[in-house]
Amino acid sequence: MNGPKNAKVSFGFKQVEPQEKTELVKNIFSRVASKYDIMNDAMSFFQHRLWKKQFVSKIFLYTSSRLLDVSCGSGDIAYLLYKKAKNKDFYLSPITLLDPNEDMLKQAKNRFIDKGLLKSFIYTLAPAEELPFEDNSFDIYTISFGLRNVTDRRKALKEAKRILAPNSTFYCLEFSRPKWPGLDTLYDLYSFKFIPRLGEYIANDKEAYEYLVESIRLFPSQKQLCKELEEAGFTQISYKNIAGGIAAIHIAHT
Repeated sequence: MNGPKNAKVSFGFKQVEPQEKTELVKNIFSRVASKYDIMNDAMSFFQHRLWKKQFVSKIFLYTSSRLLDVSCGSGDIAYLLYKKAKNKDFYLSPITLLDPNEDMLKQAKNRFIDKGLLKSFIYTLAPAEELPFEDNSFDIYTISFGLRNVTDRRKALKEAKRILAPNSTFYCLEFSRPKWPGLDTLYDLYSFKFIPRLGEYIANDKEAYEYLVESIRLFPSQKQLCKELEEAGFTQISYKNIAGGIAAIHIAHT
């Protein structure tokens, strides 16, 4: 939440009470959970898979790393991290998956049941603003395409800093601001005209994907997010644009 306590927050282009946004976002993800991965493929023409692989390639793992994947969704980032650690023969504690939505957490569990990996992960139902962990509990914090859905982003970033041990790292993959000339206009046209219709066709939920597009438009720029990370207490903050700035990877250290 960006402003005085109890101030209204953005739910897409609407202004709502903070608790109302939390419930509205939760409701949206419950409605689209079963179609979540299919829609991600369709909306991005499968590019989100490449972006996530690029994101995971930036994450520095070492043996005994304690990993927390926030807003884990269907568990795709956690699975890529698991495979990366296994390929390096690193021992990892079970990766902790956290999501505020029970239906999305079930999607992650189903993924790992199908792969015979259910016990390789810990599943936690909680919001990013109220992490149910002690200080210095993790070495790596990841959040992929989830930060813009958080009701109180600044509080969530402070929570990330709190639960990370000294010399640990925060990694965020999120939609951002296109930087290539003319790309912003084309991207807006595609987003506002095509994505909600696709959501109506595939997920039978046009409204959910109208919110998605609006939330992307309102998310801070690359440099603004760097500033918020600095205010939360992080240092050595950097970002890398993907697809001309349609998305960006932010990395920050404790």
